[in-house]
Amino acid sequence: MDTIDRRTILATGALALAGTAVQSGRAEAQAGPKPIFTVRSTTIPIAGESDVFPVRRIYCIGRNYAAHALERGSDPTREPPFFFQKPTDAIQNVAIGAVADHPYPSLTKNYHHEVELVAALKSGGTNIAPEQALDHVYGYALGLDMTRRDLQNGMAAEKKPWEIGKSFDHAAVLGPIHPVTKTGHFTKGAISLAVNGKVRQDSNLDKMIWSVAEQISKLSEAFELKAGDIIYSGTPENVGPVVKGDVLLAKLEGLPDMSIRIV
Repeated sequence: MDTIDRRTILATGALALAGTAVQSGRAEAQAGPKPIFTVRSTTIPIAGESDVFPVRRIYCIGRNYAAHALERGSDPTREPPFFFQKPTDAIQNVAIGAVADHPYPSLTKNYHHEVELVAALKSGGTNIAPEQALDHVYGYALGLDMTRRDLQNGMAAEKKPWEIGKSFDHAAVLGPIHPVTKTGHFTKGAISLAVNGKVRQDSNLDKMIWSVAEQISKLSEAFELKAGDIIYSGTPENVGPVVKGDVLLAKLEGLPDMSIRIV
C-alpha cells in the first residue's frame, strides 16, 4: 500500500469518527440536560390499590377549630384562614393495622401531636368557588401534624417565621389515601387521638371553622392548586406533648385507625 492510500484511509477514518461524534453530540443535545443525581419523589399509598398518589405540595391550615384557637391564645371568630406548608419529604406513611416507629426529632423538648383530616387533590386551579371545590378532591386520609411546639412558640414570640417548629423530617404522618368514590366527602364525623390508651383529642369534623371546600377555595386565591396537592385541615383542641415510648392512636369516623410509637 503506497503513502497516498494510507493517507486516504486515515483521513476517511478521521472523518467517520468526527461524524459519529457530531451525531452523538446532536443526540445528547436533543435529549436535553440530565440531572446530576436522582431525587426520590414522595408518594402516598392508595387503600386497596397498587397505584400510589404522587405528592406535589403539602398545605396546612392553622387554628381551624374554635376550641384549639382558644388554647393557642387566638380569637376563634371567623377571621380569614391562614396556611403554612411542610416539605413533601416530611411525609411518613403508616400502613393500616401497623404501629409505625416515629423518631423523636432533634432540638425539641416539647413535641406535640395534632390529629387531622387530610384532603388529597386530583386537580386544581385558581379562584375556585366553594361550590366546585370538592370536585377537585381525589380522596381523604388520616394524618398527624407533628409539631416542635417549643421551637414554634419561641420563634413566634420573636416575631420570626416558625417553620422550624412545623417543617422537619417525619413531621407529616399520614395513613393511606381512600378515594372519595368509596368514602364520600367528610363534612362531619368523630375525630380523636389517644396516647397510651388515654384519649386526649376528641371532637367532630363539623366543628371546623373552615370546611374543606372553603379551605380549597381560599387556598386557590393565593396559590394555583394542582393535582398532587394535599391539605391538612386543622386539629381539634387538647394538643399535647409526647415522649419516647408513647403509642399514639388516631381515629376518624369512616377511615381505618392509624398508630405510631415514639422512638
